[in-house]
Amino acid sequence: MKMAACLWKKLLQTAKERIIQQRRASLYDCAHGYREELIKKKLQQFAGGSISLSKEENGIGILTLNNPKLMNAFTGTMMLELQERVTELESWKDGKGLIVCGAGNTFCSGSDLNAVKAMSNSEDGMNICMFMQNTLTRLMRLPLISVALVQGKALGGGAELTTACDFRLMTPGSEIRFIHKQMGLVPGWGGATRLVQIVGSGAALQLLSGAVKVDPERALHLGLSEKTLVSSDETGSLEEARAWLSLCTEGPASVIQAVKKVVTAGKELPLEAALRTEKDVFGTVWGGPANLQALVQRPKHK
Repeated sequence: MKMAACLWKKLLQTAKERIIQQRRASLYDCAHGYREELIKKKLQQFAGGSISLSKEENGIGILTLNNPKLMNAFTGTMMLELQERVTELESWKDGKGLIVCGAGNTFCSGSDLNAVKAMSNSEDGMNICMFMQNTLTRLMRLPLISVALVQGKALGGGAELTTACDFRLMTPGSEIRFIHKQMGLVPGWGGATRLVQIVGSGAALQLLSGAVKVDPERALHLGLSEKTLVSSDETGSLEEARAWLSLCTEGPASVIQAVKKVVTAGKELPLEAALRTEKDVFGTVWGGPANLQALVQRPKHK
């Protein structure tokens, strides 16, 4: 009996480790021409702004882009800090939800053009693309329910960042706009692929080819946004976002994280692999504290 219990624990631990490895796996490596340490050194040269992370006792994290002078555009050091914050969030055992927002009552205007101009050669461009795709894919796969709080403008790379979150909430007068075409580009941070998953290929083609300004009403119609908030100011909209997210994050962190993991698997993996992952995640919560407490209370029979 003890041997069987020990074997079961080992199987569960192996399943947990496999899930964590899948979540943190890099999309690119040297085989793809990706030179992460080199691009990190180059990004370090373009300083300014910051990415802050606060973790609240209720398991909600607030990730804030701080570069209001440039509408929270990503500098090189902000890209590096985003990777660091995502790494920190991957290890947050008590985390349940994440709100991504911008300082100064606007979301993000994409990349800092000073860095873009200085790194306009093909090799640097491809390495930045791979660096940000890696980071935003890890953000998307976090075992936290994430929401982008879109205030003001989410342009270019800022629009791409919103698609790396599970949900989007917009304030009155805000906009999401994929303006890449006007820069002679297409999205490079994974935004086009994620946009197709969210709104479908036809709507995504319209938004990208027309560089369409998507206001809160149109975003709701497309399924790009979940709700238009009442407040337009920074403090009020953040409180509304907290309240909205709390509806999804009520309960133990272990269960909320498990829910996010099985949904992510169902979205990204082939059927057989998704089913196996669901089985593995199920095994981590079956017989756990929350499950045992629920069996005592028998809520579904009341």
